[in-house]
Amino acid sequence: MSQRILLRDHPQRSIALLTESHALILRHSPSSNNYTDPRCMIEFSAKNAVNLADYRPLRTSGAQGVHGTLGLINVNTDVFLCVISGAVHVATCLRVLHSPAFTDPTEVCLNRDDYDDVQHEEINSFEYRSDVVLPNGPEHGYAADPRETVPEHPCLALKKILSDGTFYYSVNFDLTNRLQDRSSEESAFDVDNLDEDFLWNSYMIDSLIKFRSRLAAQEKELLDASRILTSAIRGFVLTVTVPASASPIRAVQTTFPSALTLISRLSCRRAGTRFNARGIDDDGNVANFVETESVYWYPAGLCFSYAQIRGSVPLFWEQSTGILPGQQKIQITRSPEATQPAFDKHFEGLEMNYGSVHILNLLSESKPGEIELTERYKYHTKHSALNQGLEHESAINRGVLRESHFDFHAETKGPSGYEAASTVRRLIQDRAEGFAYYLSNEMASAVAISPNQKYSQSRPAVVLQQEGVFRTNCLDCLDRTNLIQTIISQMALEFFLVHRAERANADFWMRHSSLWADNGDALSRIYAGTGALKSSFTRHNKMSLAGAIADARKSATRMYINNFADKGRQNTIDTLLGRLVDQSPVHLYDPINDYVNSELSRRVEEYSTAEVVQIWVGTFNLNGRGNGTKEDLSAWLYPEINKTQQTPEIIAVGFQEIVELSPQQIMSTDLARRQEWERAVAQALNDGAKRRSSEEYILLRSGQLVGAALMIFVKANALRNIKNVEGSVKKTGLSGMAGNKGAVAIRMDYANTRICFVTAHLAAGFANYEERNRDYRTINHGLRFQRNRSIEDHDTIIWLGDFNYRIGLSDDKVRQLIRAGDLETLYQNDQLNLQMVSGLTFPFYSESRITFMPTYKYNNGTDDYDTSEKSRIPAWCDRVLRKGDNLRQINYATAPLRFSDHRPVFATFQCTISNVNWLVKDTLSREIYAQRRLEVGDITANARDNDNEDEDLIGYDSIAPGLPPASSGSRKWWLDNGLPARSSIEETNRGRIPNRRKPSNPFTPSSEADWVVLPNPSSCQSPANETTMNSATKATPAVNSRHLPPLYQPERQPRASLSHQNGELSFLDWSTKPRTPSLASSSASSSSGARKPAPPVPKKPALLTSLSDRNMNISTDEAGGPNQGSHIARSGWKTPSSGTDPSFIPHPPRRTVETTNIGQSRQRAPFDQDNGPPLPPRKPEAGTARLKDLIDSKDIGGDARGIPPLQPLSRN
Repeated sequence: MSQRILLRDHPQRSIALLTESHALILRHSPSSNNYTDPRCMIEFSAKNAVNLADYRPLRTSGAQGVHGTLGLINVNTDVFLCVISGAVHVATCLRVLHSPAFTDPTEVCLNRDDYDDVQHEEINSFEYRSDVVLPNGPEHGYAADPRETVPEHPCLALKKILSDGTFYYSVNFDLTNRLQDRSSEESAFDVDNLDEDFLWNSYMIDSLIKFRSRLAAQEKELLDASRILTSAIRGFVLTVTVPASASPIRAVQTTFPSALTLISRLSCRRAGTRFNARGIDDDGNVANFVETESVYWYPAGLCFSYAQIRGSVPLFWEQSTGILPGQQKIQITRSPEATQPAFDKHFEGLEMNYGSVHILNLLSESKPGEIELTERYKYHTKHSALNQGLEHESAINRGVLRESHFDFHAETKGPSGYEAASTVRRLIQDRAEGFAYYLSNEMASAVAISPNQKYSQSRPAVVLQQEGVFRTNCLDCLDRTNLIQTIISQMALEFFLVHRAERANADFWMRHSSLWADNGDALSRIYAGTGALKSSFTRHNKMSLAGAIADARKSATRMYINNFADKGRQNTIDTLLGRLVDQSPVHLYDPINDYVNSELSRRVEEYSTAEVVQIWVGTFNLNGRGNGTKEDLSAWLYPEINKTQQTPEIIAVGFQEIVELSPQQIMSTDLARRQEWERAVAQALNDGAKRRSSEEYILLRSGQLVGAALMIFVKANALRNIKNVEGSVKKTGLSGMAGNKGAVAIRMDYANTRICFVTAHLAAGFANYEERNRDYRTINHGLRFQRNRSIEDHDTIIWLGDFNYRIGLSDDKVRQLIRAGDLETLYQNDQLNLQMVSGLTFPFYSESRITFMPTYKYNNGTDDYDTSEKSRIPAWCDRVLRKGDNLRQINYATAPLRFSDHRPVFATFQCTISNVNWLVKDTLSREIYAQRRLEVGDITANARDNDNEDEDLIGYDSIAPGLPPASSGSRKWWLDNGLPARSSIEETNRGRIPNRRKPSNPFTPSSEADWVVLPNPSSCQSPANETTMNSATKATPAVNSRHLPPLYQPERQPRASLSHQNGELSFLDWSTKPRTPSLASSSASSSSGARKPAPPVPKKPALLTSLSDRNMNISTDEAGGPNQGSHIARSGWKTPSSGTDPSFIPHPPRRTVETTNIGQSRQRAPFDQDNGPPLPPRKPEAGTARLKDLIDSKDIGGDARGIPPLQPLSRN
């Protein structure tokens, strides 16, 4: 079913995937910048219900449309929709089930149109082959003209890997599961049953699958029927046609050809390139794990299937790259006790999926690294949980897990060459027959339409099932493994034919061998970069000179790719699978889902528990002394502290100068000395644990960089909570070339808490603190774990080691302070303390209070500080720093071990670990979703409203009872469904106004009344007229809402005071007061008046008066003076009784005065209803009038007092 992809540019960029009946519309959310994860709106609806008038076909989607959707991915903050626009048919299983390989994926950007016209001609020109080395390398430059500048698409690297011919999809056939696991409905494509171990677009399609899971049952069926969602695997899929003449089955005659199909599914759990992905992880996933299924279908309805697996040796081991083969050394990174849990997880999963497991180990018995892997492999197989209770060898051979060793190189070294590999048949003959194979046959059954009508329908019936699986491995699981698996597949087909009394001819086996040779080449290109080395023999059953030359060429190409190109290929794989630390998944925006996530965050206590674990951390500079392994370490490992801290769950031991830092040593790492210390520390820990009746300690992982070493020990019962243990190193000596200085780090996941330990040895020298700061920055930014995870990407970080920071005082002064026990003065001059306070190193880290003497430098074997000629200044070189809100430090001290010139330091912590119950969380999530779905309406991504923001559709709840939900820029809680704002507040009685003293926030508690009484202007004339005026006001509505002040009456002036009655404010105590005389008549009336009037309010000079001041310049004469009744100031009305602004009387009309000279009026506005009476004339006295006008009177009341008075200038 072909699909079309349409694009809309305006008003909002949207992408529509169209089928014959439905449409899936995606729109990038402009609010993604406010979130960590990119967000997109999504809508799935019937095609006829969507307005597609503004959409246009996307030119880069291809003339034939698109074949499926791989999903969404975020690249450099841009969101891309990845669709399959080109495919080549490669396989047909069970007559009608097709499996194409897509060769032209198209990535469409949802949030930008910059890449709409960027083509990938450099890739589409020919098939991408990773073993073709061009001048720019296998990952660069496919343009016909390298000088041509072509804009690079952000998804170019992804397109390259998706176009290399190793990815396959099917819209009607589940490629992720073998036939035996879906025998009831072969043609059904059930998204819910896809095996995520082999689903390579699981990261990209995860958001779409989550969206699908939230749909109603009917909508979910419609989405599945549209075939928009696509599953993709990586590996090899190919069908070869077997003509009737070459068919091995003769009993049932048919003229139709049969089909032989090979499907190899590469696991994406621990995917990577050859030297970047080795061994096992804590979840039991191994590198280069491939399930290969041989399927033979006969037209009569007979179907045979046989599955076998390959995978890296399930141990924690690593192998470094190198130009020469001898440099590729193998290193096992974990102890047997720490490896066994992951080993058991791996094989328990295999036993659950396949039944019995037979290990076929092809490693060499002559190469040291492979010998060590083989010995450990046998050890873990013997101690596996699947073999518990089987004490005798015969019982183990009949057990669920069995191991056989076949030295491929030794067996094929003779004159027979690779033909001798067939001797493996004798080793596995019995088990191969016991495992059997899967077989189904179509049976006709009658289906009744009505009592009188029936029709015949063929349904597959399972005849036999496979009961076990062979797990084959060599070092890379490529060349040797593929040849042996070809033999095993042939054995299974022979058993099938023998049981039917049939026999295949040479033509059939040649097709079978050719199919397996192609399979080996494809898998080898994915993992190592070239085709398989022994494919010539696999294809033709003999080794030729041309084949040997081809193998030599492939080996050289592998060396180049593994050393120079695999890092980029690994990064692209991690990007595709969403494993980079800074990579965020695309969040398909759904208001319901957002609400669910916020509720889950708020109710985290309901599905998670907190556990406190004890951590002991110690650091010790050994000064190259090897005799310390025989010393008693109990004073350091088991100090006299609280018993709860004496047996912690995690112990981190850091050593510096574990070997002498000679010129020969700093360029390489001697593992023997570290192994001695591992045994010594483990012995001391377990002896102490036994005395305290505690669980034994197991070495989880250790690491070393020349002289620096870090060892992590954990209790045996804590292993079940630990996973994803990784180690890394970073050199800082000689500008990063030498390992005499640097750091070793080990990280882990303890339950759901990420913990990282770093031991470091920084630059030495008293004055080299800036170099030490640089060393810290180099380690912090440059040290990386797998998937680009850094030190800062952890919840809990602990640094320990010899940081070499000194005390910035003279030697005599430091020794004097040490004798006096003045640690505070010493610490105030400590370089690390000063640098941390300045923010120049270890930002946001903390150190506990130091209560011990400096740890460097002592005379060996004594408690005396250095007395040599160099006379080193004592210093706190050995430190422990922490970072993390879940850490609480308990102890910080030293131990009396004297065989080094340093003293060992230790610290104990209490770490709060988060443990999430995923089952409870999933149940709670579904309950919240179902409840929220009833409350939120429909949401569409096809809306044309450009002003709509995603936050407007969220439906936030209030953060506290009594508060409305949060609002956005366009959605406000005080608006009702987008309607214009309107007030529902009505005054209870006429003559009242809103109380401006009430807080502006209506949800702030306040005792203020909502309404206050508006004083009637007529009451200023006579009390008798008050009732009449009020009645007139109520009877006749005012045309103009502006209220004028009372007319000027010198004989009567109101004096206001406030009182509260029934929650209302009103005016009381109206009394008659004489009007304040004007400036012209003040001197004449002062002698006759019983009371001296208040002085007039001087006006500001025009030069110092702004326009707003002029508009607000109102004389208090109109209101009766500053100390009489109410008066007007710049901020409004003031009353002597309240001292604040009740703001319930409207402002009186304003009068303006234009001045030319200071204190002199040039023109007055005429008296009218708006401006009121004119100001009285001012007659300044000679000499002082103008100066007085510049000075504000101190007797001015109200807000005028807030104006700073002007001071006269003295003129000299």
